[in-house]
Amino acid sequence: MSRNKFVNPKHFELPGKFCRLPSEYGVVKICVSGAAETGHCGLDAFDKAREVGREIARQGAIITTGATTGFPLYAAGGAKDESGFSIGFSPASTEREHVETYRLPLDYSDVMVYTGFGYAGRDLLLVRSSDAIVIGCGRIGTLNEFAVAFEDRRPMGILEGSWDTDELLKHFIASAHRPNDRLIFDSDPKSLVEKLIEMVMKIKKENSLVYNNHDGWGGSGKKDEVIL
Repeated sequence: MSRNKFVNPKHFELPGKFCRLPSEYGVVKICVSGAAETGHCGLDAFDKAREVGREIARQGAIITTGATTGFPLYAAGGAKDESGFSIGFSPASTEREHVETYRLPLDYSDVMVYTGFGYAGRDLLLVRSSDAIVIGCGRIGTLNEFAVAFEDRRPMGILEGSWDTDELLKHFIASAHRPNDRLIFDSDPKSLVEKLIEMVMKIKKENSLVYNNHDGWGGSGKKDEVIL
């Protein structure tokens, strides 16, 4: 006999507010990156992930994830607890491949983007579709998303916790010998999300060139100031 699954009624409510970027560039989108398998993360990983998601929704931002299990899934669930809006980026090319081949969930995603590019390609699209990144307890996939965001100079919040991911990242950042003033370390999800959104709003207001991909080239490859 199947049991009825309780679903939080807020998961079906429309978001109460959206945090709009300056000059009508849309709504702030915050990616949550973390381990799909969290056995090594410690007892507080799920609680921290859920609170990150809740705070993203409370601040009126959209949460983006890799449409996977573990830390990102709990963050997306936390966002839905506060009637937030969630976008998942799948490594699969179809819903069936997502569920049957990759064995990934559909839960908590209002919109699912089927990239068809596998995990590495999915990571690139996920990061570049987001205004800021929260890095939680993670493994190699999380480090890949961190590297993409670091190269793109995306605002990043590294969540400190009982895991060692934040300490590893401090070592990588020091070893990179590349100054980056868009990194925030904090153990409090509320404070971390607030600081990230504040940074995103400031950056977008001061320098929001649509074509700027931080590779040193403009839309035509000539360091343009405008696109015609």
